[in-house]
Amino acid sequence: MNIVEVKNLKMRFGDKTVISDLNFDVKKGEIFGLLGANGCGKTTTIRVLLGFYEPTAGELLIDGKKYNPENSKILVGYLPEERGLYRKENVIDTMIYFGELKGLENPREWSMKYLERVGLLDKFNEKIEKLSGGQQQKIQLGITIMGNPKLLILDEPTKGFDPMNRRLLMEIIEELHKKGTAIIMITHYMDEVEKLCDRALLLKDGVARAYGKITDIKKEFGGKSLDQIFVEVYGGENE
Repeated sequence: MNIVEVKNLKMRFGDKTVISDLNFDVKKGEIFGLLGANGCGKTTTIRVLLGFYEPTAGELLIDGKKYNPENSKILVGYLPEERGLYRKENVIDTMIYFGELKGLENPREWSMKYLERVGLLDKFNEKIEKLSGGQQQKIQLGITIMGNPKLLILDEPTKGFDPMNRRLLMEIIEELHKKGTAIIMITHYMDEVEKLCDRALLLKDGVARAYGKITDIKKEFGGKSLDQIFVEVYGGENE
């Protein structure tokens, strides 16, 4: 059963076509990789799915309906590539605020446990602006996963992370997956895709160049790795 359905999506900005007749779905409980170089249409697709943009044409559904956060019956967590935290506020107050918005019964307790898990318990009273980029990313991830969303969308979640913190994030993603969360990962790290994702879609210029199970995609390209497939599709272009 699908939690996300994208049907015949077309997206134009002025005279520029960003997405051309795109079709794919994400099944409930799976980890799905949305791949491609910068500017290929990945983030635009997600923003249309979440209602930030109106599509030029096509139908985009979450749990069978056009998504509206005010009346949706399922909780969606979205971690954008750009950070959107209140930089002048301290960590715990920020997390409690978002926890209350999401209806957590005890957002402070949840937040303190999460901060301990990601090695930031000693920063709970620091202002967001005093944290490193990687530390801010951990805070934003915590806010994103509050309330156990049924659909989690992660746009470059490990950007700026060192190998240890990348591993920690992968563990958190795997734990959510085991709880039944469907996850869409936008990433440039093909090793993450091969390790975590059930299926993937590779975009170039708003067109699907590969789509399906990871094993089937690799078979279609003669058994090459995803890194090699990426290079073949993009022809060695610089991002």
